[in-house]
Amino acid sequence: MKQFLFMLIAMVSTVTIAQNYISGQVTINDSSQPIPYANIYFPQLEKGTTTDDNGNFTINNLPSGVQKITISVIGFETFSENITLPATSPFQFQLKPSAIEMSEVILSTPFHKLQKDNVMKVEQEKISTLKAKGAVTLSDGITNIAGVESITTGMGIGKPVIRGLSSNRVLVYAQGVRLENQQFGAEHGLGISDAGIESVEVIKGPASLLYGSDALGGVLYLNPERFADPNSNATNINTRYFTNTDGYNVNFGHKASADKFKFLIRLGQAEHSDYQTQDYRVTNTRFREQDLKTGLGYQSTNFKTDFRYNVNLSKLGIPEEIGIQSDLKTPLEPYQSLTNHILSSKSTWFFDNSSLDISLGYIYNDRQEFEDHHHDEHGEEHHDEDEDDHDHDEDAHEEEHHKDQAPALHMKLKTFNYNIKYNLPTMGKFETIVGVQGMLQNNSNYGEEQLIPDATTNDVGVLATSHIHFETFDVQLGARFDHRNIDIDNAITKQFNSFNGAAGIKANVTKAILARLNLATGFRAPNLSELVSDGTHHGTNRYEVGNINLKNEQNFQADLALEYANEHFEIFANGFYNHINNYIYLAPNGNFIDNTPVYNYLQSNARLYGGEFGVHLHPHPLDWLHLESSFETVTGQQDNDDYLPLIPANSLTNTLRAEFNTNTLKNSYAFVKLRTTFAQNNVSQFETTTPSYNLLSAGVGTTVTLFKNPLDISIAGTNLTDKVYINHLSRLKTDGIANMGRNISFGLNYTL
Repeated sequence: MKQFLFMLIAMVSTVTIAQNYISGQVTINDSSQPIPYANIYFPQLEKGTTTDDNGNFTINNLPSGVQKITISVIGFETFSENITLPATSPFQFQLKPSAIEMSEVILSTPFHKLQKDNVMKVEQEKISTLKAKGAVTLSDGITNIAGVESITTGMGIGKPVIRGLSSNRVLVYAQGVRLENQQFGAEHGLGISDAGIESVEVIKGPASLLYGSDALGGVLYLNPERFADPNSNATNINTRYFTNTDGYNVNFGHKASADKFKFLIRLGQAEHSDYQTQDYRVTNTRFREQDLKTGLGYQSTNFKTDFRYNVNLSKLGIPEEIGIQSDLKTPLEPYQSLTNHILSSKSTWFFDNSSLDISLGYIYNDRQEFEDHHHDEHGEEHHDEDEDDHDHDEDAHEEEHHKDQAPALHMKLKTFNYNIKYNLPTMGKFETIVGVQGMLQNNSNYGEEQLIPDATTNDVGVLATSHIHFETFDVQLGARFDHRNIDIDNAITKQFNSFNGAAGIKANVTKAILARLNLATGFRAPNLSELVSDGTHHGTNRYEVGNINLKNEQNFQADLALEYANEHFEIFANGFYNHINNYIYLAPNGNFIDNTPVYNYLQSNARLYGGEFGVHLHPHPLDWLHLESSFETVTGQQDNDDYLPLIPANSLTNTLRAEFNTNTLKNSYAFVKLRTTFAQNNVSQFETTTPSYNLLSAGVGTTVTLFKNPLDISIAGTNLTDKVYINHLSRLKTDGIANMGRNISFGLNYTL
């Protein structure tokens, strides 16, 4: 370690202090007509600007060496190119008009490339787009991404599912660091608000090469909002109201950047009542959430750093049965009270043609779960929905009642993680990264009940990966070794090791056809719950017994992605096959403890296969019109052909969308979407089948000018026919409780 620090100091001391700048103009291809308000961005530097009315721009304080520049604007094909600094003359960039959506820079993969240049297939969606489709929460919004679903407990609790895998098999990254918040629990949600998150990226398939254990099934990568451009500032308020839950989400943010220093802050709050179906409210699906995100950045010519902090406070009702019918917003017992702190820093040193990235994170998750010991006190309460004063008094009464209760289950999870990567100098066709990642985690108990014991986990992994550029194709290769040590209650020590690799190729078969083939292995070490749990998990109504002899889950996955695109038509087919050795699952043993069924953790081999397929038509000359259709399917089975639990049903989504961006209709759109979810009859022996259903949704939006500033207005409706249905991944399914009925949301986003 000392040698590494000496090397780091030596490298930093050799940083060149040359200050470079770039200037130029962006115009339409084969024309001298300038393009105003185009986004100029250096992904590695996280620095950019926009062109002026004449398409001109200047960016100062840039390091020497080869840097990737991207230029994007609606209505044009995204431009990406490596340039060498210093540059002696202004640049002239020309963009091609295109009706296809502009490409975004992918941050979850190591080389910061546009999706069209990436060897791995990564899905990306802006949070604003998910909200415009009527999403109530972040976990609800991600289900609009192909291949992604959510295991839900009402509306307030959702767990991401990527191609049939969830919980500790899907890794979540926030603020550039690994998010740890007791993901082992079936009723443990993301614990993070969509306020202050710019976009979400999804890696579907093994990402252990990049992220280590728990990325066996994929990665959900949450990109925080960017700082303001240099020497600029912005203030923004965003609010949305939902008719079904009489709920709202609101957040307020301000950001300002000087030449070197940057600052941002965002405050958010959400409150929702029990959601409604056609016939009843689902008791205790109510929840409250408060969120603060702030950041401080500094950027000079050869060094940049940013510190970010997020605290999320939430109270989430845990529904059990249909009972009290009210529109109160304070959860009843049982409920979860969660406090989640994320403190992160990300620093980069730039050298000639190379750079060093160091990301550090500290996550403090305080989880309290309250049981209904005193439920009888409130079992007879009555609520008149027309008496607002009564609402307030009852909510206040519940708050006081909560303050007097001690949590039945109280766990604190403290996690420190680090990620150090060195981007080697480019050597011909090779871009190479080497790195070391690790995590130190401590779990401790404070409640009267204990599901998993106190324990300390220590991870360390080393990796190397290269991107090799050829004229018509690109290759990416990588290898990694990981070691995990778990000290359980100072009595038991378990160690797990794994070696993993990945190889991928992206080829331009023709000018219009792009093919990607990726082969990768991944692993997941057993978590504490699976190894040593011994107690009643009230959220799932099971007495769970761990298995100290569990082995690593180890998988191999093959992905093939084909894309055809011309100016007015696109088609894609993404297929995968995933084989998992030593797949860990729960099964009842036939015994009962305290009238609760006993479940044991077992292992067997498993396989999952399926994919996503779709078409997108935007016919000429009606470039504003978009017809989209996509189909998703996944099947999961053990080696004995028994089906795996919690596998999403197949679905077909058809969307008709219109987009307009003129002087009178700025950023305007309208859409109608019909999602058909097919019957799920391929179920495990402990599940019930789920019938098919159709959900209709629609929305409109536009941007108007108010006091010389833009105001975004949107209206979206989901389940417009008020269909009574049950999603196969709903944890309320066993009680026959339906999912949310018709919901209309109204959104405003105002920027100063």
